[in-house]
Amino acid sequence: MLAGSFASSYHGDPRTTNDIDLVIDCDRVSLERFVRHLDPSEFYVSAEAADEAWRRRGQFNVVLLESGWKIDLILRKNRAFSREEFARRQPVEVAGVRVWIASAEDTIVAKLEWGRAGESERQLRDVAGILEVRRGELDLTYIERWVGELDLRSLWQRARAQARL
Repeated sequence: MLAGSFASSYHGDPRTTNDIDLVIDCDRVSLERFVRHLDPSEFYVSAEAADEAWRRRGQFNVVLLESGWKIDLILRKNRAFSREEFARRQPVEVAGVRVWIASAEDTIVAKLEWGRAGESERQLRDVAGILEVRRGELDLTYIERWVGELDLRSLWQRARAQARL
């Protein structure tokens, strides 16, 4: 599932980024097979980092050697919000490629969580951009539910103030 800055750019105000965030939901065997089959002349990946990400339900990256693009592969967490976010992903076309993307509402909640973890101003700008572009289209009840459950109220209020909601 496409997430992060690409998802917020799709749903809101576009901005440049130097990586692609993909949430993945796979078993350990599939992950090991994926890493093993990446051509080392085209991709850099650390099997150890992938294994650590699997154990911690964290993330690791793959770098496309020709372009330098970095893809952050984020293992889906085993918690209610992450399961629902993944189930609600939507198929879209981005640059001529069909991909699954996090919904606008789930992108907002995830960005608020990333904002709590650091780089809050950039994350809040992304959220405000989605709020402005998708004004009137968003399921605010859904967002408020997760904002409450994940204790993101103060960041949510700041993002809404930036978007003048």
